[in-house]
Amino acid sequence: MKDLSIGNEGKLIFRFAIPMVLGNVFQQLYNVVDSVIVGNYIGKEALAAVGASFPIIFTLISLIIGIATGSTIIIAQYFGAKKIEQVKRAIDTLFIFLFFASLIVGALGIIFAEQIFTLIKLPPDALDNAVLYLRIYLSGLIFFFGFNGTAAVLRGLGDSKTPLYFLIISTVANIILDILFVMVFGWGIEGVALATLISQAGAFVTAIYYLNRNHAVIQFSFRKLVFDRDIFKQNTRIGFPIGFQQVFVALSMMVMYWLVNPFGTDTAAAYSVVFRIDAFAAMPAMNFAAALATFVGQNLGAAKPERVRRGLISTIYMTSVIAIVVWFVSYFFSEPLMKLFTEDQNVIAIGVEYLKIVSFFYICFTIMFTVNGVMRGAGDTLIPMVITFFALWVVRVPLCYYLSLDMGALGIWWGIPVAWIVGMILHTLYYFTGRWKTKTVFHRTN
Repeated sequence: MKDLSIGNEGKLIFRFAIPMVLGNVFQQLYNVVDSVIVGNYIGKEALAAVGASFPIIFTLISLIIGIATGSTIIIAQYFGAKKIEQVKRAIDTLFIFLFFASLIVGALGIIFAEQIFTLIKLPPDALDNAVLYLRIYLSGLIFFFGFNGTAAVLRGLGDSKTPLYFLIISTVANIILDILFVMVFGWGIEGVALATLISQAGAFVTAIYYLNRNHAVIQFSFRKLVFDRDIFKQNTRIGFPIGFQQVFVALSMMVMYWLVNPFGTDTAAAYSVVFRIDAFAAMPAMNFAAALATFVGQNLGAAKPERVRRGLISTIYMTSVIAIVVWFVSYFFSEPLMKLFTEDQNVIAIGVEYLKIVSFFYICFTIMFTVNGVMRGAGDTLIPMVITFFALWVVRVPLCYYLSLDMGALGIWWGIPVAWIVGMILHTLYYFTGRWKTKTVFHRTN
């Protein structure tokens, strides 16, 4: 556990964020390794299937992950105020919620998998593989929610290192199982999905065993968990807007596939690949923003709001430098990046075209997410949700659609970063209103 209300703001955020960035790198490797092996050893139809599964999985889990993020904020603020009993009750409440949510969401996704892929117009030659992959993945959703819930709790307590260790173990296991199941046993896309499921289960079980034996606050025993209605209400107030914000993002991803898929399997496969590259490019911003949110939560809980502005400025500086480096790599090495995933020249050419356009605007995404981290840490999540809805559904989706009518897929590529620019401007303007300072979980009377 780490108290982020004491010490140099920039150094604290950097040290807290780096394990999260590394952890997210390993978590993204789940999907990247799947895509590399699928693209090179199964085929571009299977590659399109795996790529199309991600936004659907994200849509199904985003509301739940939003509530888990709300728990991180609550735990951070209570921990900053040294209210340990409330911290424990918040942890218990989160685990109970995640258990039942995983059963419901997993069942719905498994039942309606085929209908969902048909709705987004996935090419028929990729449909069977996509349905099979999604159903196997969702059957292990309880492990995914369990591990991510555990990581959210640890981040709220100022510990970003422990989740990293288990993610490294899980990712290495996933790579080994991918090679074994696909390249040795020849199980195809079914083997890819099983490798991910087994790896996630191993990460969760190992993490709980370790924490039960070594952690002072987290003692996981399902029979002893206590559900606190008041904390859950706070959680939903903060977490539901975050969750719906993620739902808007996820549904827009599905619409993007709906726009892209009619251009054929090559375009769908290329978009699946650049989607992975975009995810890597976005990781530093997202993780530094999450670190900033925990920092803000603890400092507002400790009644030290003056540290928040300095923390934001330091974080913007660090993430902007990273964004420039990522743009350089994505722009000038776009073709080698695409060749990691496929040898199909048409797919590579489409992907290079995308990266040459979109990567230039990574810095806009970075600033948008970083500023949003301040509002999340304060518990002010409603207005950022509205801003996200506007940027995606009033700006991006209509613009991409109309541009695609005249410019084809190229119009979609140009429409994507416009939403980042709009979101960046609106989040920054809202930050300067200062309204977010009044939305903390509790207000001190002294």
